Amino acid sequence: MTSNPVGVAKSRACRACSAPLTHTFVDLGTAPLCQRHVTPERFSHAENTYPQHVYVCTECFLVQLPEYVAREEIFDSEYGYFSSFSDSWLKHAENYVGHVTPRFGLGASSRVVEIASNDGYLLQYFKQRGIPCLGIEPTANTAAAAEAKGIPSLVRFFGVDTAHDVRREYGPANLILGNNVLAHVPDINDLVGGIKVLLAEDGVVTMEFPVLSELIRNNYFDTIYHEHFSYLSFTTVRGIFAKHGLTLFDVDDLPTHGGSIRIYGRHVADSSKPESPNVHRVLEREKAAGHFDLAYYDHFGEQVRESKRRILEFLIGAKRNGKQVVAYGAPGKGNTLLNYCGIRTDFIDYTVDRSPHKQGNYLPGSRIPILDPSEIARTRPDYVFILPWNLKDEIIKQVAYIREWGGKFVVPLPTVQVFD
Repeated sequence: MTSNPVGVAKSRACRACSAPLTHTFVDLGTAPLCQRHVTPERFSHAENTYPQHVYVCTECFLVQLPEYVAREEIFDSEYGYFSSFSDSWLKHAENYVGHVTPRFGLGASSRVVEIASNDGYLLQYFKQRGIPCLGIEPTANTAAAAEAKGIPSLVRFFGVDTAHDVRREYGPANLILGNNVLAHVPDINDLVGGIKVLLAEDGVVTMEFPVLSELIRNNYFDTIYHEHFSYLSFTTVRGIFAKHGLTLFDVDDLPTHGGSIRIYGRHVADSSKPESPNVHRVLEREKAAGHFDLAYYDHFGEQVRESKRRILEFLIGAKRNGKQVVAYGAPGKGNTLLNYCGIRTDFIDYTVDRSPHKQGNYLPGSRIPILDPSEIARTRPDYVFILPWNLKDEIIKQVAYIREWGGKFVVPLPTVQVFD
């Protein structure tokens, strides 16, 4: 594998406030793009790798991965992640629609726009309720899957220019939503500026993202990869939205992705939605945790290194005892963990994934083969190493049959856990 000189970061300036980036949060070495699965035809070819050196801004405290590789390179026409292959994520999306529809009075005369709508996993539930919706999705293959479900989808990156075009063609949006997209944009001000343009005067924007405090507390270093340009706290996001004339009037804690929050925003001039006590509660929680103290961020690197040691200790012990270890899942987070820890087929024979778009290929960097889940029943491994730990309950139910031959599950983070 080689490092690509084209991938050198364009800037060492904070993407939120433009201050110089000088303070390291964690350095995970280099890795290939996490959704760029290796096809059999490309197996003998080298992969480009890029740094995973993350900084914290000493001015606004945004934790961020510099733009070592352009967004067009990451989110291309053959994107590997389709949201609809997780049953629990679909249920989460359906519950969200059931919550916001009555709360904000959405109906047939409303307009809902989702940023990074993927394969229509969420908008399908608005469509079922007869609420007009539009998906904006830069990856053509996932957008095509949404169109097949009857979800109108615009294949573009979202920002100020796209917002102006959409508003001219479709009118303002009563609800703009984005799940796990705010972290995925190199120009966060352009995205939030676009929301300001497209949002109706009395409209609402909701966004969900894994919250930084849980990443640090639970040692979720594997959620760091090139798709994730930013690692977000409520305090920092609130400041970015305020800069664009948007007020965050409510916030929910969510269990998704190991600990997330959902923010609710409106135009500053919209007085119809008063600020919830949740806003003060979360701001105070982050202040008490040390959000404005660089020492809060400094221990994370050693915490990550110790996790690497523990994961490798388990795998070395299992292999020395003649045990077969396989993995479940081919998520982005799994590739960070495998590549940072140097785990290849000498430790994990193969992984499985429900998505046919991934099966038959190999994980980036580690070159671990991705097979159909039925392979587990055929080979009867001793351990199933769950890479998407955020879906562990769903996965354990799917492959509970490994207990028939004494198979056990392994969850690597926050710390290595082995259980029946």
